[in-house]
Amino acid sequence: MRIETLAVHGGFSPDPTTKAVAVPIYQTTSFAFDSTQHGADLFDLKVQGNIYTRIMNPTTDVLEKRVAAMEGGIGALAVASGMAATCYAIQTIAETGDNIIATSTLYGGTYNLFAHTLPQLGIEVRFVDYRKPEDIAGLIDARTKAVFCESIGNPLGNVVDFAAFADIAHAHGVPLIVDNTVPSPYLCRPFEHGADIVVHSLTKYLGGHGTSIGGIIVDSGKFPWGEHKERFKRLNEPDVSYHGVNYVEVLGAAAYIARARVVPLRNMGAAISPMNSFLILQGIETLPLRMDRICDNALAIARHLSRHPLVDWVEYAALEGNISKLLVDMYMGGRASGVLSFGIKTGAAGGARFIDALQLVTRLVNIGDAKSLACHPGSTTHRQLSPEEQLKAGVRPEMIRLSIGIEHIDDLLEDIDQALAAAA
Repeated sequence: MRIETLAVHGGFSPDPTTKAVAVPIYQTTSFAFDSTQHGADLFDLKVQGNIYTRIMNPTTDVLEKRVAAMEGGIGALAVASGMAATCYAIQTIAETGDNIIATSTLYGGTYNLFAHTLPQLGIEVRFVDYRKPEDIAGLIDARTKAVFCESIGNPLGNVVDFAAFADIAHAHGVPLIVDNTVPSPYLCRPFEHGADIVVHSLTKYLGGHGTSIGGIIVDSGKFPWGEHKERFKRLNEPDVSYHGVNYVEVLGAAAYIARARVVPLRNMGAAISPMNSFLILQGIETLPLRMDRICDNALAIARHLSRHPLVDWVEYAALEGNISKLLVDMYMGGRASGVLSFGIKTGAAGGARFIDALQLVTRLVNIGDAKSLACHPGSTTHRQLSPEEQLKAGVRPEMIRLSIGIEHIDDLLEDIDQALAAAA
């Protein structure tokens, strides 16, 4: 099936008992066992089935299957937020003494996790310039567990050369993890370009309506964990915390996503609620329609801003002349989703006046909504970073980030123009 059809039908067919066409909300904590032995077999991973909603749930199972199908993966794990997905994606394979390599142009929460929280847990993060994939090789050692990047950086809007990153990572026996939140699988499927693991904040474009928090990890099933036994011991040796299971031997290509479920999710508990899974599934059904409109609107606004006399600079990967234009053409069919940033000639103070003057565009820190949104990253999403860290993450003091929605383009342009006039 094509991705537009998967967005509507993936992972579900009418319920065989009730004939319900909509995905049911299984609002329950637990699931009954057929017998004591059945319960034991479930906990030993010998049979498939439901145990407890912290670990799995039938509503969430549909969400996992749908997003996995849209990304082209073999399986997925939905969790409580995008940050939980990023954290668990790393903790599935990394522990104290290990390291990962990451681009520095990241969402502020991710940058803070990598620069401060993971090092406090003993996992070092080595940052690399996204424009210099050749620098990755020199940072990899025997304890490197992954290379991480965002497909489109938030808020800079830069595009990463996945194939180059993947080639270097794979040459050293290391997987590539890509946060594909901003373009969504409708615009970009990183597995087709060498990525091994994909994460999303489901809160953003997949959910699409600002109603539900969620995250997801998707496994391509292609990384050869069994060929790198020394680097990935937790997947290749008996897990004493789970009845001695050897994930690679028992689960093969699904070893990674299985351990993500039964170790970090089970033990740390960032479970998504069935209601949020249901709401996000509803959002996914209209993803292709929303993204088409969002991309058209965003490009029109980027072009308009680039011609405005008060605007100093515009960052939008699909804009003619942008440093990422060739990559967005290569990996995303020339469309760069709905996040763009710009600076105005009156600096940070003028930017604040611009944001305060907006009447239609909403001032908040989310992205990927059907509604258009604006924020000043330096004082919100990246506020916890030092000035030096902000610049490394691609955040200039005067930067304004827009997340463009599906409103009529003329209404958006009128609001932006009147706010620019107020910022002069």
